Amino acid sequence: MNQPAKNPKSAAKSSGSGTIALNRRARHDYHLEERVEAGLVLEGWEVKSLRAGKAQLVDSYVLFKDGEAFLLGALITPLPAASTHLVTDATRTRKLLLNRRELDRLAGAVQQKGYTCVATALYWKRQRVKCEIALAKGKAQHDKRETEKARDWQRQKQRILRHAT
Repeated sequence: MNQPAKNPKSAAKSSGSGTIALNRRARHDYHLEERVEAGLVLEGWEVKSLRAGKAQLVDSYVLFKDGEAFLLGALITPLPAASTHLVTDATRTRKLLLNRRELDRLAGAVQQKGYTCVATALYWKRQRVKCEIALAKGKAQHDKRETEKARDWQRQKQRILRHAT
């Protein structure tokens, strides 16, 4: 039995998607293997901008330094109201929050096995912003074409099945 939400604001928040930004380019350029959820250290103006959907992950990647992980290249555009009294840097380096075991495993894979660590998504989990990062291997040009052919064939197959029934 469905019960109505007690607070209309919470009902509006839960009905929307929790995804803030996706890095579709990462799926195109890399073979994504292992995905991990990480917390993100943000400033107040960044959270407000994320609520407005002002984020891009296109050229972002993860750097491991001194036993910590940092997100580089993620663009969070400041809102005009927030940037009047603060000095804002849209592409500043942001710290990722991972537990020690995850951090060691990811850093070891990047250093020893030749993986790249890229950010694939930013999303809300309750009231917190989470960043999905993935270990990735670069694709060669022929792999990209092969993936595109497979995607086109799946699309065409769906059209054929839709018209056949």
